[in-house]
Amino acid sequence: MTGLNDTIGFDPRGVVETERMAPAVRVGGLDGLRLGVLDNTKWNANRLLRKTVAKLQQGFSFAVVNYYRKESFSKDADPALIETIAADNDIVLTAIGD
Repeated sequence: MTGLNDTIGFDPRGVVETERMAPAVRVGGLDGLRLGVLDNTKWNANRLLRKTVAKLQQGFSFAVVNYYRKESFSKDADPALIETIAADNDIVLTAIGD
């Protein structure tokens, strides 16, 4: 009799290959920063993000709040959009609104 491992031809766990990245430098405070808000187009994401921004604005004074929207929640954001967000903001807020 063979064991389970002898009969499996495919290991569903797979192998993940990644490149190590250093975490982003943390900001000391939020006041005066430029906040980018990325809507991933999930059904409730925009509502969740706008309510979160409103709550944050009760305690912090952002220099500006910039809103962005991905083309589709099921696809990566366009690299040009990511570059714009990175260039025009100090911090970014995004969420999955399901």
